[in-house]
Amino acid sequence: MLDTAAETSPDHRPAIVICAWDSGEAGWDPVEDLSGVPWSPPGARTVAVPGGEPDALADTLAAHLRDQRCRALLLVGRTRRSTDFRLQIRAENRSLDGAHRLTSVGPAIARATAPAAEMVRAMNAAGLTVDASSDAEDDAGSYLLYRVLSGLPEGLDTPAVGLLRAPEGRSAADVQKAVKAAAEAMARHLSPLPRSRAS
Repeated sequence: MLDTAAETSPDHRPAIVICAWDSGEAGWDPVEDLSGVPWSPPGARTVAVPGGEPDALADTLAAHLRDQRCRALLLVGRTRRSTDFRLQIRAENRSLDGAHRLTSVGPAIARATAPAAEMVRAMNAAGLTVDASSDAEDDAGSYLLYRVLSGLPEGLDTPAVGLLRAPEGRSAADVQKAVKAAAEAMARHLSPLPRSRAS
């Protein structure tokens, strides 16, 4: 699922999926130059997943995370509640329209598994103001975060999953800087893939 083009040699770096869930979001572009090669943090490789319809997107993200080479997911979107960047560290069991519970058997709250404190420090070091917040926003980002987290299997190899929100109107350059800092912090916590997984 992760490989979108044939590779000449196996890439043994763990993958971080980065998804800007709003298909109209132009702030995050993983390809920085004419090479067409997506940006990747040291020690990992990124897989860009374009935004789209939330239910289909949730299924796509879950399929990526079932691939044992994928060790992290960073959802990227906007916040209407802050003038600073926000790391949303939990999501509620709510339907997309917020009218009822998404599932009657799932937990009321799902907590992000990404290293939030390290991500905040990395973004602060990049000159960005960011806070980690338990407040969920009523949008596709919160819905996707809950869907992905509640579908993760139990176990020691739980992937790192986080949601980064940029303030409305923040420049694409600042969004790029924030995403890179957050992904680099996530990558520092990923162990190399065993050869059996990477092949």
